[in-house]
Amino acid sequence: MDKTDKLNLFYLLSFLALLIWSGIRPYDRFTWLLEVLPALMGLAALSLTYRRFRLTRLVYLLIWIHAIILLVGGHYTYARVPLFDWLSQAFDLGRNNYDKVGHLAQGFIPAMVTREILIRNRVVTQRVWLGFLVVCVCLAISAFYELIEWWTAVLTGTAAEDFLGTQGYVWDTQSDMALCLLGSLLALACLSRLHDRQMAGLS
Repeated sequence: MDKTDKLNLFYLLSFLALLIWSGIRPYDRFTWLLEVLPALMGLAALSLTYRRFRLTRLVYLLIWIHAIILLVGGHYTYARVPLFDWLSQAFDLGRNNYDKVGHLAQGFIPAMVTREILIRNRVVTQRVWLGFLVVCVCLAISAFYELIEWWTAVLTGTAAEDFLGTQGYVWDTQSDMALCLLGSLLALACLSRLHDRQMAGLS
């Protein structure tokens, strides 16, 4: 087992430990299931593709961070994460903004995953088009997630209130997608060079 395998094993074991913690008496079991499902789907996808399409260390780290955000949000619900309750009170923010961290990550992390898939599979070669397509994919993911929230609310009624997490903010959906856009742009601006070096090391 090489150094990368050991690091990825740490990510896996720590994810499983946090998943167990997250599932112990969450605030709402239905909301917990909805929130952690993307992390479980990601784990399944990574497990199935690990041998034939191993990702860079940077991308695995980012996926692990995103999983932590999902598991914490699932345990408390996004509107009730204690640290962000304290921040809301300390800075008179008027709402718990942990969900906004999640939506920023919804652009930041998928941007690097998408970038790696597009580059390594030679889907696009021109860097201008690469950035454009990465942002488009991230926004598509964000929009689809908002649709899922809407469909869940329609089908389950008030049972989906914690999943929606609007907290009375009328522009919640629009701000969520704007933060996803910002996250994807920040990831491309800040991590592209490091990402390129790590991908070069894979070949």
